[in-house]
Amino acid sequence: MSTILVNANIYVERGNFQEAMLIENGIIKAVGTNAEIRAMAPAGCEEIDAEGRTVIPGFNDSHQHLYNVGESLRMIKLHEVPSLAEMIERGRRFIEENHVAPGEIVLGRGWNQDFFTDTDRMPTREDLDKISTEHPIICTRACGHVAVCNSMALEKAGIDRNTPQPAGASIDLDANGDPNGIVRESGALAMVLSIIPQKTVADYEKSIRTAMDYAESMGVTSVQTNDIKDKNYAEMWQAYENVTHAGRSVRAYHQCCFTQIDNFRAFLADGYKTGHGDDLNRVGPLKLFVDGSLGARTAKLNAPYADDPTTTGITVMDQAYLDEICGIAAANGMSVATHAIGDKAAEMILEAYEKNMTDSTNPLRNGVIHCQITTPETLERFKKNNILAQVQPIFIHYDKNIVYDRVGEELAKTSYAFKTLADMGVHVSYGTDSPVEDMNPYNNLYCAVTRMSLTGEGEPYLPEQGVDIYDAVDNYTKESAFVSFDENKKGRLMPGYLADLVILDRNIFEVPSMEIKDVRPVATMIGGEIVYRA
Repeated sequence: MSTILVNANIYVERGNFQEAMLIENGIIKAVGTNAEIRAMAPAGCEEIDAEGRTVIPGFNDSHQHLYNVGESLRMIKLHEVPSLAEMIERGRRFIEENHVAPGEIVLGRGWNQDFFTDTDRMPTREDLDKISTEHPIICTRACGHVAVCNSMALEKAGIDRNTPQPAGASIDLDANGDPNGIVRESGALAMVLSIIPQKTVADYEKSIRTAMDYAESMGVTSVQTNDIKDKNYAEMWQAYENVTHAGRSVRAYHQCCFTQIDNFRAFLADGYKTGHGDDLNRVGPLKLFVDGSLGARTAKLNAPYADDPTTTGITVMDQAYLDEICGIAAANGMSVATHAIGDKAAEMILEAYEKNMTDSTNPLRNGVIHCQITTPETLERFKKNNILAQVQPIFIHYDKNIVYDRVGEELAKTSYAFKTLADMGVHVSYGTDSPVEDMNPYNNLYCAVTRMSLTGEGEPYLPEQGVDIYDAVDNYTKESAFVSFDENKKGRLMPGYLADLVILDRNIFEVPSMEIKDVRPVATMIGGEIVYRA
């Protein structure tokens, strides 16, 4: 099948824009002028008129949770909810409007106490009991590292004053020594989430398809997604196989999360490793967590938090465990990508990588996801061993308001140093961590360029760390392709590359930087097929 795209402003690379493109069997055959491409087009070729619009490669989100995006689209929507009272009201409306039967679990996601205007504390079980005492309710904070449950959810999870504190996690207690409904980090979250009925492959498929539809509407054509985990890997892989090979599909590269070494060994023994699969659905790296989030003060720091000297955060895995599991990955040719937000967390995973690398070229392309709180010495270690940085500029929208308070001025001035990393030669790619943040790539690009909040209020956070729009787009396309070993087939609109692209409603390279967030797709194409039209 052949298609030509004409009357376009096609971004090939900095300083190189072309008018037209020939696509054959999902691959870009040529780019050039309208006349050149029309002359090459075979008889009966479909012609798409871009009407002068700008065309860029499809966005490749280098870290998110696609299945959870689909799930979150069917939960109580709490992102940037302005008050605790409104959170309670949204929960009540959700139950009423969706006719949720008593006893059925109700889930919500996205609250952040820093946005509350009526209190500065986190919600508790007593607050969620005001939503309902007839439904177990679990509402996850925006960061995904903290949740709050109502009394019925705690009871069903078997959590009470006698429950031992899980390792590397926390069940918060009230003044009487009873659980107050707040649970922090994976060990505690797993206890409450265990009350959710087991999902089937068909359930997984439904949420994946819902999330892919949203991705396509945003111009996201590839995702590097953390959905495969300890106990569900066979079912989740099968669900992705079914969805991606049933027709048009966002391309998936899996960051496979294992917290138990025995489960990881079983995964490897079943034949899964980096590269297993095809261009639609492929196994990527082992995904690890070292710490939590800055907003919840669970990111692991070397020094106590400036605004809470009683804590340095939480370490989810200790050094010996990191060294061992990274060694198993290296021995089996498996890449590793690790969540590390605090400066201590980054040091720990870099040490584990260094112990298990045969040389400093980093052939497995091990990476650190988030790379938020860093020192100059940490940045040098990224450069020395060619460690990838998979970052989320969109986090600046919120974190610019808390980072100085959390870590102090000195450390804040060397953090979120995304341009410094790139200038040092580190491969820096962009993602959203969706549904922690919206998958919207234009908000992400805006924050990368302006270092401002989405409202435009206040001063930019370390504006010298902002990049121009060309580098920002490249980091979201070309650099993300490098993470998944796809740099010769994705991320550029050149001959031989996959025809994954976005036609935009305005020229993103010329709009004022404060308007980047307002750009939207007119159409999205994956493998030469239009999958979304505005």
